[in-house]
Amino acid sequence: MADADVPVFEKLLEKTSRLRDRALPELMLWVAAFLPSLLVKTELLMSGISNWHTIGTGASALSMAGWWFNYVSIPFFRFLLLRWIWRLFLGTLLLWRVATHSDMAAGLGFLSQGQEAFSPIVFAGGTVIASQVANAIAYQGATLSSMKFPMIAYAVIAIILLVSPLLVGSPVLYKIKKKALLEYGALVAEHNQQFDQKWLLNKQSPNEVILGSNDPCSLIDLGSSFLVVRQMGIVPVDKPTLMTLALAAALPMVPLVFLAIPVNELLHLVLKMLG
Repeated sequence: MADADVPVFEKLLEKTSRLRDRALPELMLWVAAFLPSLLVKTELLMSGISNWHTIGTGASALSMAGWWFNYVSIPFFRFLLLRWIWRLFLGTLLLWRVATHSDMAAGLGFLSQGQEAFSPIVFAGGTVIASQVANAIAYQGATLSSMKFPMIAYAVIAIILLVSPLLVGSPVLYKIKKKALLEYGALVAEHNQQFDQKWLLNKQSPNEVILGSNDPCSLIDLGSSFLVVRQMGIVPVDKPTLMTLALAAALPMVPLVFLAIPVNELLHLVLKMLG
């Protein structure tokens, strides 16, 4: 980033921070989080089944635990989720500034590691999905196989949601890469032609020998620089980040295996496969 762009970038950071810290968005998020508990009069987890949420069947007579769940726990969870989405949106606004390329992502490679910080949120959402699946298996006769699509869908959606903000810089990164390939390509071609003329067509001075010369080193260094440009990604995300987010989404689903398959049967199956 050029020195002249620093004040503009700092102003953008200040504006985004003010939006993050304003009370009005937080208040609106609280309202959005609490309204479903007032408007939706149906059981959230196990409709038509007697459970700890209700007294008897149905959702009209909430138990004390159900009241706490419906009017405290769930609104608070919704608020935290909406708050993270709001901050993710604000963070996306900061990705419109592009630095020069040096780490195969035009200086934005560090953003991929930043997205790993959202893995606890992915894990928390995964626990909610896992609890829904567990209820379906335990009380509604569902099987792990029949519920695999919602679990897979959650992992895919969570990863896409967290990676999509990084796409805002892709058009700019594409233009930077295209321009750099042309410029570095021309420079490499010119250098290689001069190297060819000097050492392969024997146009060097009589006193020059290739052993100990810096010319082969410059050939390798320039080729390596061009390789960095050619391998630069237009989406600043790497495989470790994707694997971290996928693992965070999948870990809450692991206990479902022991719920769907008794431990003794699971051990017997593992020993059978090993044998």
